[in-house]
Order: sequence, then C-alpha cells, then structure tokens
Amino acid sequence: MNSNNKNLAKAQLDKALQGNEKIEAAIAALQKEATEEMLAHALTVLRRRMKEQAQLIIAVDPPKGDGKINLQAIQTRDGKQWWAAFTSFDEELKGSNQIMSTFTADIDKIFQSALQEPSIEGVIINPWNRTIMLNKALINIILGNTL
Repeated sequence: MNSNNKNLAKAQLDKALQGNEKIEAAIAALQKEATEEMLAHALTVLRRRMKEQAQLIIAVDPPKGDGKINLQAIQTRDGKQWWAAFTSFDEELKGSNQIMSTFTADIDKIFQSALQEPSIEGVIINPWNRTIMLNKALINIILGNTL
C-alpha cells in the first residue's frame, strides 16, 4: 500500500471515530455525577453518534481453527462476559498490557450483535478509563427498541 492509500485509509478511519470525544465527555460527566439524568444524557449522546454512523473500535481474539473471528470478551468479577469497545485508539491503549487485534464497526451493528449473543451481558465502552457498562436493557434503549 503506498503512502497516499495509507493516508486515505487513515483519514476515513479518523472520520468514523471523529466526534467520539463527545461520548467520552458524556461518560466523564456520568462518572462525576451518577444520576439518572446523566445516564440519560450519556445514552442520548451514544444514540446521536450511532445515527451519525460513528464507529467504535472492537478487540478481537485471534481466530481459532474454525477461521471465525470472535470478539474479545472481558470477564467481570461476577463472572459475566462483556464485549469491549473503544471510542479511540488512545482509549484502547490505556490499560491493556497486550497487543490486541482490532477493527472498527458501526455502533448500531455492535449493539445489535450484542443483543443476539446469549453468552454476553452487553458492551463495556472504554473498559480502562472513561467506562460505561451497557447491559442489554440499556442497549435496547439506545437502539430505540421497545421492550
């Protein structure tokens, strides 16, 4: 890949992630003041970014023998599994001590897939720093699904 193609690919990737600092700011505000209003604000910001076709970075496990790519899951202290997603490459690098394989995906596709996967509880955005844990009920709210 020549440098022009690399720069074009990087510009497109940056565009898909550009604006995700709004998500980080909403999560920071929620961490500072954990109220229903701040949670509603954070969910609204996520929904807006989703409607803007924004993307998140997803960590994947290396394919096993079946050739399938599996999203990397984080296990919380209660033993539940969550997918990890990141608003930026900076967020991804903050707490992981291992090199991860990643790709970007549309927010709505990540959330819809999470709802379909029985083995996970939901999605943790930025598990190392500006963290929000979105269980399936919250994901349904962001997607506008009626329960």
